[in-house]
Amino acid sequence: MKLFPESAYSQLEFDKVKTLLANHCQTDHAQTRARELRIHTRKDFIETELRQSHEFRQLVINSIYFPNDYILNLARELKLLGIPGAVLDGEQFMQIRKLAESIERIFRWFDRERKEAYPALAKVIEHTVYEKAIMQLIDAVLDESGQVKDNASEDLRDIRSNLYKKRNELRRVFEKIVARLNKQGYLAEIEESFMSGRRVLAVMAEQKRTVKGILHGESDSRKTAFVEPEETIELNNRVHELENEERKEVHRILRELTGRLSSYSSLLVVYHSIVGDYDFIRAKAKFASDIKGEFPLVSDKARVHLVQAYHPLLYLYNQRSAKPTIPVNLTLDESQRILVISGPNAGGKTVTMKTIGLLQMMVQSGLLVPVHPSSEFGIFKQLMIHIGDTQSLEFELSTYSSHLLHMKHFMEFANGRTLFFIDELGSGSDPNLGGAFAEVILQELARKHAIGIVTTHYLNLKVMAGKTSGILNGAMAFDEKNLQPQYKLLVGKPGSSYTFAIAERIGLEKSLIKRARELVDEDQFRLDKLLNRTEQDLRDLEKKEKDLNHSLKENERLKKEMEKVMDKERHRQQVEVLREQNKIAEDRIAYLKDMERNLKQMLVEWRKSDNKNKVIKEMEALLFKKNEKKVASKMQQKIDSKFKEIGGEIKVGDQVKMKRNHQVGQVMELRGKRAVVKIGLLPMQVEVADLVVVKQKEVE
Repeated sequence: MKLFPESAYSQLEFDKVKTLLANHCQTDHAQTRARELRIHTRKDFIETELRQSHEFRQLVINSIYFPNDYILNLARELKLLGIPGAVLDGEQFMQIRKLAESIERIFRWFDRERKEAYPALAKVIEHTVYEKAIMQLIDAVLDESGQVKDNASEDLRDIRSNLYKKRNELRRVFEKIVARLNKQGYLAEIEESFMSGRRVLAVMAEQKRTVKGILHGESDSRKTAFVEPEETIELNNRVHELENEERKEVHRILRELTGRLSSYSSLLVVYHSIVGDYDFIRAKAKFASDIKGEFPLVSDKARVHLVQAYHPLLYLYNQRSAKPTIPVNLTLDESQRILVISGPNAGGKTVTMKTIGLLQMMVQSGLLVPVHPSSEFGIFKQLMIHIGDTQSLEFELSTYSSHLLHMKHFMEFANGRTLFFIDELGSGSDPNLGGAFAEVILQELARKHAIGIVTTHYLNLKVMAGKTSGILNGAMAFDEKNLQPQYKLLVGKPGSSYTFAIAERIGLEKSLIKRARELVDEDQFRLDKLLNRTEQDLRDLEKKEKDLNHSLKENERLKKEMEKVMDKERHRQQVEVLREQNKIAEDRIAYLKDMERNLKQMLVEWRKSDNKNKVIKEMEALLFKKNEKKVASKMQQKIDSKFKEIGGEIKVGDQVKMKRNHQVGQVMELRGKRAVVKIGLLPMQVEVADLVVVKQKEVE
């Protein structure tokens, strides 16, 4: 994206965004990408960058681990690896191993399911492969601490074996000498030390000539001399030789390992970039969390559709100050290309322009922005600004000539892919002449299909916006009673500057205000007053709309609560029906069990008795008469205690008793010879002949 002027980066505070992003980066590679953040114009590249940030933010939100926790800055090591003859030490090799291990974990993390779930993140590694030989080469030579292993070569193994033996021999000889001289009282308190890598005795100064050997030096106090005993001179020399041989062999092995790994230097550079890229993506996700950034829609056309958009830096500042941030809602497209914002000073016009400009730059840089996800950003190839206000540290007093110079550039180079912002169009000159030039400039920009925002106090621009296709008015809400800006953009109507209202509220003499009004053209004064009243009416309508929406939401909430109550009642009734059905089933089961016992008893008596006829009679009495009588008597006693039979014709609404099972219910409906009787909660059909009308007895 081309920017005009070059100071647009700082004027729209994009440089501050880059600094905040860089603060979240851990690797040098990511910090460099943050400082050199570019604004792109290719839709596929922008969408990929945005989606990567969005996918990583989802990982953070859902507390899903991603293996990029190594902080690796290996530019120097990788550069050395590519230089012929260079030798890396053990620690540098271990850093390279960590890089290979980190890449291995990343490749393992992206299984088939995760590649499908996070395609944009997987795209970072799609053009490379994991090479396991890198870690294998290092592990064959170095241990976990970065030291060359004994078996790295046969020569090294032999050298270290001999060195181990000679050191043990030296230790035994030296310990004998120390024990002997200690008994003689020749040694100082520390007994021994090392000088120039050789083991020496700490001998009291007056005994230094008594102990045979090489004098290596004395202590600062001159009370202790350091003597290498003659018995260990040859051993020390041999140990020293073996240590030199070990150093040479280790250097040779490391040089050889460096040469082998140099063939993978270009691949390791790619690995280093991948780790840095994931660190950069993680930084973008963290910055998005700070500003509540979302993934908006991106279209390959000149369009801006903002829903609940915030200025990210203002949001962070207000968050620290516990202040609310007022969102911006705005749509600019082919049908409404230019917005003319009017209203009093310090009402938020410039902040609104900066919000839209900064968000557009952030989106085309691949950064998530604080908007509603339904917002849509087009792609612009040019961004032009002319903002000269005291709200920026880079403010400089502009002359009208510099103003026109900027406008000349706008009109010459603007096109259908240009997004522009002009603060106080036409200011710095005679209002009538400046207003005329401003109108011409606006017409020319509209003719070139550029999209942008203009702020002004000129009435002629407000009138022009109201009658010109593609240009629309907007105003910053203002509380006239309390003289407080609302920082809210109202699209569709022009705004008043509230010149006389502010003068009256601050207590300026009425005579001065009256004289000023007389100097103003009557039509202009009436128009400003009309704008004043229109804006207040819009605010009242918005308040009523807000109250109405609140009432609708409350009604919806009450409706849902009522539905829940009704669902609970239906459930309760169903439970009662099932409970009654279970009760009837239990009675039947008890009856059948009793019948089973009786049958078993009769079978036993049949087998034992010789008088079969007698048993048959007893069975008849037991099965039919006795049981029926017993059950009937229990039910009859229960019913007779509460109801008495009155007989008569059965009608709907009568209480009736069933003759067979002695249950009482209410007649709901008559269907010829059958009646629908409700017993408890269950309606059932019964023969009319099997019913008798009853009446509940009065309680005595």
